[in-house]
Amino acid sequence: MSIASCLTDVPHPGEFIRDELEARGWSQRDLAYILGCPEQAVNMIVSGKRGISPDMAKALGDAFDVSAEYFANLQKAFEMSNARAPDPSIARRAQLQTTYPVREMIRRGWLEDTDIGLLETQLMRFFCANDLGEVQHLAHAASKSDYSETTPTQLAWLYRVRQLAADMPAPAYSETKLRALVADLARYTVDPEELRFIPHMLAECGIRFVVVETLPNTRIDGVCFWLDNASPVIGMSTLKDRIDNFWFVLRHELEHVLNGDGMGGVTAAVIDSDIDAGRCEEDDQSEEERLANEAAAHFCVPRDELESFFTRKFPFISEKDVIGFARRIQRHPGIVVGQLQRKMDRYNWLARYKVKVRQHVVTASVVDGWGAPASASL
Repeated sequence: MSIASCLTDVPHPGEFIRDELEARGWSQRDLAYILGCPEQAVNMIVSGKRGISPDMAKALGDAFDVSAEYFANLQKAFEMSNARAPDPSIARRAQLQTTYPVREMIRRGWLEDTDIGLLETQLMRFFCANDLGEVQHLAHAASKSDYSETTPTQLAWLYRVRQLAADMPAPAYSETKLRALVADLARYTVDPEELRFIPHMLAECGIRFVVVETLPNTRIDGVCFWLDNASPVIGMSTLKDRIDNFWFVLRHELEHVLNGDGMGGVTAAVIDSDIDAGRCEEDDQSEEERLANEAAAHFCVPRDELESFFTRKFPFISEKDVIGFARRIQRHPGIVVGQLQRKMDRYNWLARYKVKVRQHVVTASVVDGWGAPASASL
């Protein structure tokens, strides 16, 4: 028996060839003659020093009148038996990546790329759990028309918001101050540059405001939850970088805060996906979503003003009409356009007025993403 075959429970295919040669009374030189190859090549296989190639498997099959797969399978079984055991961390990394967007979290700087043990520890700290099996998934995420289980990528985004918010200093929440701010908030909607004042004004009310870029294939507009009973958090993604969407989502989340929605820790968070101007017309939403949508839509364009304008001007609404209406109600034209697009189901109509605003929001916010990870401790 060859040295190679002694190292494994599966013998080298050369042993089967040697047995066949003995059974047929053939020598290795005879087999070499039949195969039309040098005798040394046969000797290397029989002695276990060389494997059987696919070409040789076919040749041996013809020589011994068996299928080529017989010898190919012998070679495969031998090689698999001798293959080194894989690093145990491979299966553990695969399990983590199957459950959470670990690679993307590392790329974004949320986790350090380290050995599997430390990586698991980082994840436990990130998700505030003593064991990864204890990570609590939210029951649902609010969206335009349904409630479905929160995805792992949504959960990772949410906990990143929590992580950054927890490091932010802020006074205790004051509902009185927030209601006063909401009553005065419309005057900041005319000029997109005014958005730079929003994070500071929210902080004075005791609200931690965080902007986190979404993870791939994760559609999240905003979230509301409370670190404790005196510490509400609003997270936004600015995924739809438009002035109308920003104000609708912000006012939507502020209504959640005013109504005490999402209170009870991060696992009670209300994640809002694919919300936009006009969503309040939908019939299959929860009561908390309906109230938040109504408040947001009314804030963007007061309902009675919108209906009056639409009744008088539709279907011949001109650009000049929109500009004049926006000036009268003291809103940016893009906000008015967003409401009218939804009402008319014409989303390309005057779309140039729906200007981008992220650049103004991030200047004074705690921001994570777009190539610049925020600093946070696990």
